[in-house]
Amino acid sequence: MSYSAFGLVEVLGPANAVIVTDQMLKVAEISYVTQDTKCGGHVLVFVTGSVSAVTAAIEHVRENRVCEIFASAVISNPSQEMIDIVEVFKARRAKK
Repeated sequence: MSYSAFGLVEVLGPANAVIVTDQMLKVAEISYVTQDTKCGGHVLVFVTGSVSAVTAAIEHVRENRVCEIFASAVISNPSQEMIDIVEVFKARRAKK
């Protein structure tokens, strides 16, 4: 699969992940890809779209925080290795 850009946001708890994902989907033409839960209940949400749309979505949640955001990033033109990592997270989530 080909991706123009990935957006990542790390929050605490699945409820906050849903809220942040909803915010991003409402403000930009992006798509939800998957999420991954880390130790301590941290959830890393992955979205995709054009670089400008992903950037707008990430900036929106950083500027209009409804919860603590531990980390966020935009990865433009992700490498094949990065795509493979996201696809592993996606496949692991599909098994649940």
